[in-house]
Amino acid sequence: MKMETIQAAEAIDFSAVGLFLQSSLTVQVVMIMLLVASFWAWAIIVQKYLVFARARRDAAAFDRAFWSGEPLDDLFDRIGDRPRTAPERIFAAGMTEWNRSQRDSGELIPGSLPRIDRAMNIAIQREEARLFKGLSFLATVGSTSPFIGLFGTVWGIKSAFEGIALSQDTSLAVVAPGIAEALLATALGLVAAIPAVIFYNKLSGDADRITGSWENFADEFASLLSRQIEEPAA
Repeated sequence: MKMETIQAAEAIDFSAVGLFLQSSLTVQVVMIMLLVASFWAWAIIVQKYLVFARARRDAAAFDRAFWSGEPLDDLFDRIGDRPRTAPERIFAAGMTEWNRSQRDSGELIPGSLPRIDRAMNIAIQREEARLFKGLSFLATVGSTSPFIGLFGTVWGIKSAFEGIALSQDTSLAVVAPGIAEALLATALGLVAAIPAVIFYNKLSGDADRITGSWENFADEFASLLSRQIEEPAA
């Protein structure tokens, strides 16, 4: 009897693919969901790393141009009507409102500075939405994947007990497949969740620092315009 049990256990394919093929349809659906979520999460992680690296390069390049001493009007004309980067779009929003606030005589319409601040803040909010896009999916994967995997675990254990009840046999050959598929579902849930949580926290912090640099630039730009407004009055 013992030899028969050993032989039956050896006949079971305990590889990940083998366990998947031997699993019930419900557990297979759970595993596919977790695999898709994991691949999607990694795609977002890689894409965000590239986007954030480009955003930092764009910010550094624009800072050099902005503080180079070039007149703001010349810089605005050089950027043109279609700014390519986030700092350029924020700057263009402020400069566009600045130009709209000037009368033909050269005087500024009262309340110009708050309108310029609002225009830049709206531009920052748009860029922030683009920057954070996709991060909520990482948070969702990180918070739900363990529970989805747990559902697969429970279903796999249920299948194992059903096998025991139907065969009236508690041998390893009967119990092992259901327990193994249950543990595989748990593992896939953790494989999807752990990187999603780690990189969500990391990327959220990076995004906050990038948007913080945009807000600092907007404050500096508003201060610069404020001095230009006050100088003629002085």
